[in-house]
Amino acid sequence: MSHVDERTARKVAEEARETEWRLPSFGKQLFLGDFRLDLIHPHPRPTDEARRRGEEFLAELTEFCATKVDPALIERDARIPDDVIGGLREMGALGMKIPERYGGLGLSQLYYGRALMVVGSVSPALGALLSAHQSIGVPQPVKLFGTQEQKDVWLPRCARQISAFLLTEPDVGSDPARLRATAVPDGDSYVLDGVKLWTTNGVVADLVVVMARVPKSDGHRGGISAFIVDMDTPGITVENRNAFMGLRGIENGVTRFHGVRVPAANLIGREGAGLKIALTTLNTGRLSLPAMCAASGKWAAKIAREWSRERVQWGRPVGEHEAVSKKVAFITATAYALEAMLDLSGQLADDERGDIRIEAALAKLWSSEMACRVADELVQLRGGRGYETAASLAARGERGVPVEQMLRDLRINRIFEGSTEIMHLLIAREAVDAHLSVAGDIIDPDASAGRKARAAARAGGFYARWLPTLVTGAGQRPNAYAEFGPLARHLRYVERASRKLARSTFYAAGRWQGGLERRQGFLGRMVDIGAELYAMSAVCVRARSDGGASRILLADAFCRQARVRVEELFDGLWRNTDAMDARLARAALAGDFAWVEEGVLDPSIPGPWIGPSEPGPSDREDVHRTIG
Repeated sequence: MSHVDERTARKVAEEARETEWRLPSFGKQLFLGDFRLDLIHPHPRPTDEARRRGEEFLAELTEFCATKVDPALIERDARIPDDVIGGLREMGALGMKIPERYGGLGLSQLYYGRALMVVGSVSPALGALLSAHQSIGVPQPVKLFGTQEQKDVWLPRCARQISAFLLTEPDVGSDPARLRATAVPDGDSYVLDGVKLWTTNGVVADLVVVMARVPKSDGHRGGISAFIVDMDTPGITVENRNAFMGLRGIENGVTRFHGVRVPAANLIGREGAGLKIALTTLNTGRLSLPAMCAASGKWAAKIAREWSRERVQWGRPVGEHEAVSKKVAFITATAYALEAMLDLSGQLADDERGDIRIEAALAKLWSSEMACRVADELVQLRGGRGYETAASLAARGERGVPVEQMLRDLRINRIFEGSTEIMHLLIAREAVDAHLSVAGDIIDPDASAGRKARAAARAGGFYARWLPTLVTGAGQRPNAYAEFGPLARHLRYVERASRKLARSTFYAAGRWQGGLERRQGFLGRMVDIGAELYAMSAVCVRARSDGGASRILLADAFCRQARVRVEELFDGLWRNTDAMDARLARAALAGDFAWVEEGVLDPSIPGPWIGPSEPGPSDREDVHRTIG
């Protein structure tokens, strides 16, 4: 599988999608120009029991993180101390989302997100350990797809042991069609061979979920499949502990499987269902990253307020100068929106009244991008102290504020669990699903003339009913959404923008037809508009539910800022340099501009000046672990 053509790769990805929409979706309807405010308003709330259980655990977790976790130590040693992991295990933090019947805490998604927000505020590396275990590790796919016997066997272990999710390979990132790890049937077992890269928690995990390809054979349908693997099994080697620009304490490595025997009972679901299991797991699993982003946003708002009030320039606090006050306003308003989107998405997941695959993806995409903007602005606001490390600040007697670390730690969230570019494509595919469902055969080169004719008839009927709904709507009625007071105008804007977005998508589909999927610039802006509209909706609904003049004021400010971004994105749909950039890139790849690179040295190429390096976190003797 070293080479896979584009059509085969798309076929594999398409087969892994959830193709049905059994429940309503706010996000899906938003892209269709149908602003379904009723799906998120009134703001969903947890049950009294879920709130009691969640608040009790949050109090214990907050006390533990405040008194037992030293974030500077984790950053300096690039390792989470054993006693910290032990303390979290004892309070049940490894089983936050595991039902009580299996030894877990049975927390709701809402409170799981808030718990990650607490942990992430003190150490994002610690948050990554907990979320990689529970959001995408063994517990979630077993809960969703495991047999009762598998749940009885594995979930109690997951409540006290660390797990990991292993999909990526050295030559396979976002294109799973090229997956090379194999699981060959052999009697009542599978023999697993392959190498997995960037295995978060893989260095310390007790259990892992491994995606591997089962060859087709008599009695075996084959395909990419998901297996639970006990890391005590002979033949597993953890070959390296990777080091990164941020998340210094993350236990991420390279794991090799050589002739590892995995019982057939450890197969999750059926053969060939591995990617569908992974994508479904990520529907809610992605919400762990918005939790980390919300934590950073709230902390950034605190630091921005304190510094801008205390630091004086030209006789006034810097926060009173417009250049700085704009940054403070952006950071504060965005922090509120990050939390609003996290809580709404989490409670929607708990309620199970809607399909949240688009909402969760939008939350991950928007939060990871906006949190990085917040961190960058905070570095700029703090000036030299924003660029200086916390250890250096403390060494010369100042408060050790780890602003530069936050920027480094957050950067991975735009890559984790689907890069921004891949998220754009995934969300865009779901956003245009209604169009492809009725008109897909028209642009399918493999469709017969009869299928194309039937598709044309379906499309004609669909668009005859749908297009008139995009002409007018509640957003044009001055009294619509009046119960939201001063925020009503923003909801009217969201409704109008939703219809405009749907019209733009229709025009683009008509203009480019099958080529639309390659117009990634257009699709990215389209998705970003939807993300901003979802964020505005979440903020308005949250502020209306919370009440209070300060929350209304902050929600209004955020929506005003978001509307500026949305208008720029709409303008960019049709006025951009996408085509020119594509031509330029092709020329650059062909070497036409290699002269630009002249006059510098390449530090990645060893030279005579290279000497022995100091041992780093991946050179420690205790990192290399061979099992069996």
